[in-house]
Amino acid sequence: MKKSNLATTIGIAMVMGILAGYICNTAAADAKSAKEIAGYFSIVTDVFLRLIKMIIAPLVFATLVSGIAGMKDSSSVGRIGFRALGWFILASLISLILGMTFANVLQIGHSLNLPLPELGTATSLNTSGFNLKDFVTHVFPSSFVDAMGKNEILQILVFSLFFGFGLSSVKSEATRTLISAIDGLVHVMLKVTDYVMRFAPLGVFASIAAVITVQGFGVLATYAKLIGGFYAGLTTLWIVLIAFGYVFLRGSIFTLLKLLKEPIMVAFSTASSEAAYPKTLEQLEKFGINNKITSFILPLGYSFNLDGSMMYQAFAALFVAQAYNIPMTLTQQITMLLVLMISSKGMAGVPRGSLVVVAAVLPMFHLPEAGILLIIGIDQFLDMGRTATNVIGNSIATAVIAKWEGEISTLHV
Repeated sequence: MKKSNLATTIGIAMVMGILAGYICNTAAADAKSAKEIAGYFSIVTDVFLRLIKMIIAPLVFATLVSGIAGMKDSSSVGRIGFRALGWFILASLISLILGMTFANVLQIGHSLNLPLPELGTATSLNTSGFNLKDFVTHVFPSSFVDAMGKNEILQILVFSLFFGFGLSSVKSEATRTLISAIDGLVHVMLKVTDYVMRFAPLGVFASIAAVITVQGFGVLATYAKLIGGFYAGLTTLWIVLIAFGYVFLRGSIFTLLKLLKEPIMVAFSTASSEAAYPKTLEQLEKFGINNKITSFILPLGYSFNLDGSMMYQAFAALFVAQAYNIPMTLTQQITMLLVLMISSKGMAGVPRGSLVVVAAVLPMFHLPEAGILLIIGIDQFLDMGRTATNVIGNSIATAVIAKWEGEISTLHV
């Protein structure tokens, strides 16, 4: 399949998935049968996501080490990292504030007017041990092999930084050979990525079909206001991010958005930032960004710059408070935003990550954890939008930092 046709094929697969899901939902005798049918679709989805996860760890390791080893001086890494974190913190605050603003203006949850659940009611999500202390210690791997096996991106990032610095500081024929080998590994992994992405339309079709088979169109109608309000917030966030990007990139920001069409489609349809990572990396390099920038900033962004996910967390937490008629002062809401900002940094770019963060933070503010059950049924549709936003946010951040560093081709900027 030609790369130029991938986005079109994915779009067709989404439409076919919706139709197939609707047919199966209508034909299913009951909810149990619908889940059984969806299980067969999920086989294809699971296989595709496994293929994606198979290439993530070696791709991140190879591209990051190759980028660091190719830098002229180690001080540039610190400078780039400082600029990246500054941008990430600003983007995070904007995302959380927009989520809080839309939740307060729309007041969607109040229409439910639900009684408080009985004590002991909980969700099926495991949120035990989700705290700052565990996150900080978890960042540093006890075993690189274990980190690779579990796709712990942040741990792989930490090891790759040490390995890359070590490789660049040792000047010998052996290290030059090793650097050449890792550079070769980057090209091999990009080719493997191309092979895997040819299965993307099948994965997209199965993922959409499975959701519609179980939920039907009814779930979209029931929560139309919630979905519409959240996507209005995401649209506003997109405009803000693109506006910030325009300040630094000018008209080339629109060229970047055009190149991001395929990874955005993948992220939206699979609700997985990991699934979109390889194609995002490839398109940013096509835009003219030096590989040493993309291989450093993009993995960092997947742990520290999930703009859409953070907006969702503020939106969802306040929705739960409104649904149970629990008033929250402005001070409490601001405190919640700061807690969410810290907690979200330990969230992987995979489906359900944001839901776990919200479920973990709710009890801190005496909000019913069972409130997650109100949105868990439609979380797939919300996750699609926030994941696509994560791709846009990370891509614009990478492009802007590359512009600051003078590591972007004059072809586009």
